[in-house]
Amino acid sequence: MLTISQVASAAGVTVRAVRHYHAKGLLVEPERDHSGYRRYDAAAVVDLIKIRILADAGVPLSRVKELLDAGDDDFKKAVAEIDKRLRLEIRERQGHRERIARLVHGDGLALPPEAVAYLERMRELGIPQRIIDGERDAWIIVAAQQPQSMEAFIRSKVGQLDDPSVVETYKQMEALLDWKPGDPRLDTIADQIVSQLEAISPEDWAAYVEGDQAMPPELVALLDAMFVEQVPVAHDLMRLVEKRGYIGWTKLERIQK
Repeated sequence: MLTISQVASAAGVTVRAVRHYHAKGLLVEPERDHSGYRRYDAAAVVDLIKIRILADAGVPLSRVKELLDAGDDDFKKAVAEIDKRLRLEIRERQGHRERIARLVHGDGLALPPEAVAYLERMRELGIPQRIIDGERDAWIIVAAQQPQSMEAFIRSKVGQLDDPSVVETYKQMEALLDWKPGDPRLDTIADQIVSQLEAISPEDWAAYVEGDQAMPPELVALLDAMFVEQVPVAHDLMRLVEKRGYIGWTKLERIQK
């Protein structure tokens, strides 16, 4: 006769697992002997090994008892069903692994090809990775909420990268991430941003504000909130831009006079 520790060791499980199987009704709990200890026989070891094998194979404990009590035909049928479910789970998990691999090695997991190409263009122009990371996160949100508009949004942004002053502003924005509120250098950044806005043609501006490049207010608010969270001087910069005639950030608009 075996103690609980011995039967657990013989079956390759823990004492805690044995007690858990008792609680679940999977293993009969023997009576205590005259010394107050529960003693197990060899049949308990066999049952424990069967339970462990089924559990390790992914069989829910709620079905283990059913399988242990089943006849040969029913057991084979149940095992075939479990095998089918496991194969489906393996395919699903393999898909998860592939998506995770894409996330590690590139931006294509959550972004359409045009957005991935845009981010790569930013890298080619020497724009700092911290700035690109912020752009990527924002585009992931936009792509999730307005996938039908991504091509138009990206087309506009790609055109902006042809302006050397825009690229230079992007490069300067990395240092801005580490500035403290009240930094006097923000005036220069605000001047550059407004200068770029003033260079936008009336046709492009109309498309930006009202056309297929326009974003809904709730999305604009979310992206603005992200900018404020990530950039300590965001409020200062937005206030300086507002003094120069434009309000907002994600969707900058001229202040009507």
